[in-house]
Amino acid sequence: MKPGKRLSRNFYIRDVLDVAPELIGKTLAVTTGDNIIRRFMITETEAYRGTEDLACHACRGKTPRNGIMFGQGGMLYVYFVYGMYWMLNIVTGEKDNPQAALIRGIEGFSGPGKLARELGIDRSFYGEDLTISERIWIEDRALKPGFKSGPRIGINYAGEIWKNKPWRYYIV
Repeated sequence: MKPGKRLSRNFYIRDVLDVAPELIGKTLAVTTGDNIIRRFMITETEAYRGTEDLACHACRGKTPRNGIMFGQGGMLYVYFVYGMYWMLNIVTGEKDNPQAALIRGIEGFSGPGKLARELGIDRSFYGEDLTISERIWIEDRALKPGFKSGPRIGINYAGEIWKNKPWRYYIV
């Protein structure tokens, strides 16, 4: 896959409901330990939007775990779940407006835990700046695949209103 243009800070400092669907078709680039760049098209995302969103980790305020979400867009929010999976999230929006887009699928891998494992994503990526990082970034190759939206997955705890928001975006 040919490289595209790295996304700038301006792409990320917008509302997650604009950024998450626009990530579909973008290229996630990751440098491996042997300095090989692997590129994958992003095929599925989910939006988590601020302190009012009961499915968002920021809904209970700023903590050591979610603190990076309160920074400016373009940073990585990586956290561990179920004692076995790292989750890769792209922080969006302006500083002190916590939002993030979960990367749920990439070309060849579906499921956020599986893709993070395949890419070697771990705690060391927490706070990584996608606009300057040499080991992970997102590129635009001007692809505009068709996509749909639907309810987010695995967030029944957030209640009917929040679990039914059509904030999951995926290639059709």
